Amino acid sequence: MSPDPTPGQTVGPFFHLGLPYAGDRHLVPEGSPGSLTLHGTVYDGAGDAVPDALLELWQPDADGKVVQEPGSVHRDGGTFTGFGRAATDADGRYSFTTVEPASFFAIAVFARGLLDRLFTRAYLPDATDPLLERLSRERRLTLTTQRDETGLVFDIHLQGEHETVFLDFAGRG
Repeated sequence: MSPDPTPGQTVGPFFHLGLPYAGDRHLVPEGSPGSLTLHGTVYDGAGDAVPDALLELWQPDADGKVVQEPGSVHRDGGTFTGFGRAATDADGRYSFTTVEPASFFAIAVFARGLLDRLFTRAYLPDATDPLLERLSRERRLTLTTQRDETGLVFDIHLQGEHETVFLDFAGRG
């Protein structure tokens, strides 16, 4: 007889102690040609900013190519790896310096009180995608970035009226 699986354990708020690393949120150097900022705020179900969340970002390069280069954790200042990690500040804000992908950014959210990380996507404002097409306009807006003077804004709502659409990947470990 096999044992029952053990329940998940809440994650955090331990992220600021061991997960950040030098250059973690800079997928490309600030000010480099074609760079932009993807930034926003993480909110809880009451609409309050979450000051101790951690976001991981995966993306293709500007040409839509999935990058398979080493160096995501030990940045060399020039190799684009398509991966970054950003902690929220005391006001729940995060930012990444990166390049604009063809369609969307894949994001994982770790935060206090979550038993597992949450997966979502941040689509460019004009993106089309089969996932977006299946959603109502209101739900689609929770996955869509907005342009501003520095790049793209993407707020994440963990619960509540404006809850971001999160994806369920069966069999993830």
